[in-house]
Amino acid sequence: MAIVETSLREIDEAAEKAYTAFLTYRQASPSQKVKFLNLIAELLERERARLISIANRETFLPPERLDGEYTRTINQLRFFSDLVKEGTWVRAIINKGDPTRKPLPKPDLRQIQYPLGPVAVFGASNFPFAYSVCGGDTAAALAAGCPVVYKANPGHPETSVEVTKIVVEAARQAGLPDGTFSMVQGASHETGARLVTHPRIKAVGFTGSLKGGRAIFDACATREEPIPVYAEMGSTNPVFILPEILEQKGEEIARLLATSNTASAGQFCTNPGIMVANEKSSAKFYDEFAKVIRDTPSAPMLTNSIFNSFEKSMHEVMEKKKVQVAAVASDEKSNNARAHMFVSSAENFLGDDDLWEEMFGPSSIQVTAKNSDEMMRIAEALPGQLTATVWGTENDLKSNIPLIRLLELKAGRLIINGVPTGVEVAPAMNHGGPYPATTDSKFTSVGTQSIYRFTRPVCYQNFPEYLLPDELKG
Repeated sequence: MAIVETSLREIDEAAEKAYTAFLTYRQASPSQKVKFLNLIAELLERERARLISIANRETFLPPERLDGEYTRTINQLRFFSDLVKEGTWVRAIINKGDPTRKPLPKPDLRQIQYPLGPVAVFGASNFPFAYSVCGGDTAAALAAGCPVVYKANPGHPETSVEVTKIVVEAARQAGLPDGTFSMVQGASHETGARLVTHPRIKAVGFTGSLKGGRAIFDACATREEPIPVYAEMGSTNPVFILPEILEQKGEEIARLLATSNTASAGQFCTNPGIMVANEKSSAKFYDEFAKVIRDTPSAPMLTNSIFNSFEKSMHEVMEKKKVQVAAVASDEKSNNARAHMFVSSAENFLGDDDLWEEMFGPSSIQVTAKNSDEMMRIAEALPGQLTATVWGTENDLKSNIPLIRLLELKAGRLIINGVPTGVEVAPAMNHGGPYPATTDSKFTSVGTQSIYRFTRPVCYQNFPEYLLPDELKG
């Protein structure tokens, strides 16, 4: 399906309609929002087979992978429906007044979370359902009481159109105003820029590249009224493998990490792209990792531009004299991405910050460290990450507590003896991290806490009860 370019006039109309809808939707009862979110989930379930088929054709992602993502999308909607129904997310705070207090009466103060207003959401190329039209950003914004204007990802336009029809129909059936949800399309940067700089838009959710996220962040910062941008922009998700566990389980760890690194052609934002291991104990680990890489089937990537960018990155690394090409997938199908494994010494890695950047696709930089001091230097040098992983025995971990404490400053989620791919939708999940992983490390884009990106606190002082939100009465 060809991408339809939404005109600038139509973008303005969508933003204005979203604001008009907000004036009503912000006052929607919890039961109305619950009904809306559940209706989207129900209508999606009815169209599962058809939409997965469309997404498979547009993205080349296998049906099994898409089916799991589709289930996650539906579950996210119900997850936020349950959150709204339960009600404590509004963080109601009541400090009752005391008119008899001396020397001054104590005011009655009550606070609640209030929706920001219309939200612009930019979908991800690598998740056509879970991070797209009615993915996590949309679900959180709608649960908060914010209408959404969705900017379709050019990588799967037909999927976006069909899912949008479902969300609009759910809004109609729920009795919500026109403009509660809408979609704009466009391959040019002008489309996104027009949307995020429209004065009716009050926040932005974005999943994509550092270049794209930073451009949106900068545009919103220069508005007459700057607005928050919650951009998730990628990560190399470093993994540190400590000596004792490397000696004991090196081959097993290699298989797990190589599988994580190459899953879905390496197109996960939590793909482990940098792995740091002690050089004295790493031979079996590297041999097994290389074997998995060579045996990994090549695979088509989401779009031609993503594939071309990956190929360019691979050639650039191969040209570096101080980086060893340790393994390349033997499967050479035309226009398919082949898995790559590179090896660098810690010294060379620290001297070349190009190696610290995300290479979106099935590839990794394996860094050999002489000792724990070099591991610490690498951890100190790396920029902000979504995740950081440490593999170690109990002895390893107790001997490397400073490394773990340092990684707390670098990543939003820390993992012990696991892989970073696979982001559980749960209240405690944090899918965020220091810049450049995201533009605001105080927030997550996954889990119940993600709703607070689209709310602000409002305090009511000395209000009569009939003017208070229901949650603040009593």
